[in-house]
Amino acid sequence: MDRLHITLLRCLLLPRFGGAAFQRLHQCWPADHWGEASIADLCAHGWPLALAEAFAAVEPPLTIVDSWLASGGRRSVMALTDDHYPWLLRHIQSPPLLLFVDGDAGQLSRPQLAVVGSRQPAPPAASWLRQQMPALAAAGLAITSGLARGIDGVAHEAALATGAPTIAVMGTGPDLIYPAVHRRLAAAITEQGALVSEFLPGAAANTDHFPRRNRIISGLARGVLVVAAAERSGSLITARMAAEQGRDVFAVPGAPGNPLAAGCNRLIQEGAKLVACADDITDEWGLSPLLPVTASKPKTALPIPALLDSVGDEPTPVDLIAVRSGLSVAKVLEGLLELELCGAITAVPGGFQRLRRTDHV
Repeated sequence: MDRLHITLLRCLLLPRFGGAAFQRLHQCWPADHWGEASIADLCAHGWPLALAEAFAAVEPPLTIVDSWLASGGRRSVMALTDDHYPWLLRHIQSPPLLLFVDGDAGQLSRPQLAVVGSRQPAPPAASWLRQQMPALAAAGLAITSGLARGIDGVAHEAALATGAPTIAVMGTGPDLIYPAVHRRLAAAITEQGALVSEFLPGAAANTDHFPRRNRIISGLARGVLVVAAAERSGSLITARMAAEQGRDVFAVPGAPGNPLAAGCNRLIQEGAKLVACADDITDEWGLSPLLPVTASKPKTALPIPALLDSVGDEPTPVDLIAVRSGLSVAKVLEGLLELELCGAITAVPGGFQRLRRTDHV
């Protein structure tokens, strides 16, 4: 890492010091000079005394970062001052000082649609998103989301299934996958897109991290699609951040009285663009298919057929699936993730539910 990156690593450890403060001070005196500067020099260039003293006392966490970089083939650290830092993200109110990227960092500068929604969506919402993904992929969009359960996971796996790049913005350090059930999904994302975090390797999940993560999800993208959201939902926070950042906000409407549609309906009332299909987004942005969209997929073999047979058309608890299949709970959880990524089942309140598909054998 060069001197400027090391300076930014030190800045990461300063309390209440973000991209906006960095940019102000960097304009007054380029950050290349900060590393060797005295407290008096920093103060002479506009630094508050307490901040200058804190910066002088900070040791950059080089060992942690170098260890993380060395343990993966396509890992990188992108600084706010780098030319290849994503242009849209650079211009939000408080852009991340550093981005820790596991995968193809070049994907962060592609046109992106952020997709967010409920962690416990009804099966029709997840099915709708899978059906629309080929058209979004054919239009050349990368799909960005937050690696959470529910709609986030469906968005990532549907993008992977259609060959579209997908970017997962994390609320933990880049080495800690949360939730753990998405470890395989995260590994697949690094091959076809990227995992992104502004938090140092080793940073655990924290409630304060996720709103910060959400501003990056919306900040990277041209717009945000909310697929399913309750009246009070983290997805609505992302949507409102997107609106504040000047991004388009799209929402899928739902039936009155459906609590998982109430948030989307509210967004539409407040001015979000109603989306009935992917064309509503691609037409809004003037996008045409870059590749032909295939109408059907070849049949593929499902993993652990006996496990799929143990999942009913109604919500089925994990312990009941284990009893029916004769497998351990650990093996069941592993297999259910594979089946969910294949689009054969979906997570619902109370367990998992089988989806009717014709493209599997």
